[in-house]
Amino acid sequence: MAYLQEIEYYLPENILSNKDINKQHPEWSVDKISSKTGIYNRHVSKNNEFASDLGYMAAEKLFETHKVNRHKIDYLIFCTQSPDFLLPTTACIIQDRLELNKSIGAIDINMGCSGFIYGLSYAKGLISSGQAKTILLITSETYTKYIHDIDKTNKTIFGDGASASIISKETNNSLTGVIKNFDFYTDGGGYDKLIVKNSGIRFHNAEGVDKIDENGLIRNNNYLYMDGKSIFEFTSFKVPPIFKKVLEKNNVEIEEIDLFIFHQANAFMMQFIRKRCKIPQDKFFVYLEDCANTVSSTIPIALNEAIKQNKIRKGNKVLLMGYGVGLSIAGTILEY
Repeated sequence: MAYLQEIEYYLPENILSNKDINKQHPEWSVDKISSKTGIYNRHVSKNNEFASDLGYMAAEKLFETHKVNRHKIDYLIFCTQSPDFLLPTTACIIQDRLELNKSIGAIDINMGCSGFIYGLSYAKGLISSGQAKTILLITSETYTKYIHDIDKTNKTIFGDGASASIISKETNNSLTGVIKNFDFYTDGGGYDKLIVKNSGIRFHNAEGVDKIDENGLIRNNNYLYMDGKSIFEFTSFKVPPIFKKVLEKNNVEIEEIDLFIFHQANAFMMQFIRKRCKIPQDKFFVYLEDCANTVSSTIPIALNEAIKQNKIRKGNKVLLMGYGVGLSIAGTILEY
């Protein structure tokens, strides 16, 4: 079996509040932003602070807080869509900076909102096949660097942050979760619904030009574009069936799940999905008021907070669902 053990996270020091956004965009009141998103503050990386830096800080916090022996780690998985470089692999940079053993595997995975669950699935596969015993999974995003300065929509939703988790072949005395069965869904036909078009090789010589669309929103292919309507429809209609498949693959009924932790996209979308999945409000954990949508880090951040708040105890089952950019969906269950 594969066990999810300790989790920690790190958020940059700089904070962008709703008041700050209101000053730049007076048409968006503080109350309007919070009512639409459920977010009051987001953490923003500095100009010289990147995904590897946030991931490093999260991992060091994990090692120090939980007395993790870094020399027992034999595989590093680094999940990000905002890597320091297209090449080399950021995981290799972090291996050196964390002073991990050199006799380990280190790989980047380019996944967004479902990235943490993909990372768990890779880690479980590595352990099940005997390739690794102790895996460090880091998720780290600096999406705010992709956001245009006058893009008031995406600016309200996204924040930067990183998480670090240990997945092991063995359990320990702390609260650990057995990683159960997964279900996945991919619709690459919607790849352009959440995209930074000029971020890779295909259009790396293209020049980004500011354009204002029919809704008065800024468009520039050098920056993040999100088709909010399409993303909402994808999430609303595709997540519930995958949610049911996760339950079926694990032979459990919805009533047997003690806590549900979904990707923390924004409050409105989360509550809409909760109702469609018929999840009781008191079992649906939300944690994004002061950290916003940190993409692949939202689920581990929320999971860490749920443990701190004593929402998860031994004997509990926790269902995780990630969904969004790709377009992709992934889900699994942790049994504590």
